Amino acid sequence: MRPEKFQKKLLAWFDQHGRKDLPWQKNTTPYRVWISETMLQQTQVATVIPYYNRFIERFPDAESLAHAALDDVLYFWSGLGYYARARNLHKAAQAIVAHGYFPNTLHELVELPGIGRSTAGAILSIAFNESHPILDGNVKRVLSRFSAIDGWPGSSKVNNELWRLSTQLTPKTRVADYTQAIMDLGATLCTRTKPACAVCPLFANCQARITENVAAFPSPKPTKVLPHRQVVFLIIRDEDNRILLEKRPPTGIWGGLWSLPEFDKIDAATQWCNTHDMPVIHQQVLTTQRHSFSHYHLDFTPLVVKTDNPTNKVMEANRTVWYKAEQIQDLGLPAPIKQLLQQ
Repeated sequence: MRPEKFQKKLLAWFDQHGRKDLPWQKNTTPYRVWISETMLQQTQVATVIPYYNRFIERFPDAESLAHAALDDVLYFWSGLGYYARARNLHKAAQAIVAHGYFPNTLHELVELPGIGRSTAGAILSIAFNESHPILDGNVKRVLSRFSAIDGWPGSSKVNNELWRLSTQLTPKTRVADYTQAIMDLGATLCTRTKPACAVCPLFANCQARITENVAAFPSPKPTKVLPHRQVVFLIIRDEDNRILLEKRPPTGIWGGLWSLPEFDKIDAATQWCNTHDMPVIHQQVLTTQRHSFSHYHLDFTPLVVKTDNPTNKVMEANRTVWYKAEQIQDLGLPAPIKQLLQQ
């Protein structure tokens, strides 16, 4: 199929069936597109919408985001996962404010933390109406099926072929609508499971559909057994019902978020309490739970400890402090830690 015909079919479908009332489609600005595209990385639209609305209300522009404390940014991101996205947003906003304008070229955008080629393409096409291809997960799926491109999209060879095809098919006009249309097609019709091929505008020319092999595209990531790690989370409370929390390092898993002190073994946790003048008067070991990341499983055992003589000194370079139970709701906490404390 010629690119012009592909574009015409897709845009005709979008005009009639495309999503046009998503929060980031109203009062479109480069900043709002950037925030939405970052949130939508590895996260579904339905999940993103309430987070996006809260985030934009608190940080309506790059200046407010740049000048906010990272703790505040992480609090409004808490629960979305992949927290490096929030840290990169904060750093990039500071760079944008330092520039004095929102970057409007591919080169400038990909220089910012957390912005890759596809996110930059979405910003340029949707906010600036410039012709740039994108290649998010939905688009990879549509193009893999349409042209029956075999192989895992994460491999360099397949990824390069998909970029070539996306570039070839991206129009010079109505590029903002086209970009939204191809993302919508993957999100609503050309879904990972049970795609609605019968009502797809590309039905007649989709090579995966013609060969009745839609489920084979895109090829899945080669299976790999995820390693697992075991830790003990210490939930230590004093007589005033305060809980000891520590801020995690700025990078890595849950970077910059507040969490519970972490140990390899229960004995190490109780020994730490005694070493820091917090005698254990009662303790209870709760059932081990699992939280899975993209690259490993975390099996954590909560240890609930009661102490009657908590130290008031701030330890370990101001990274460990006591918080009252009601204060914890206003902190940026990893989702499994927040759930654990709510239990």
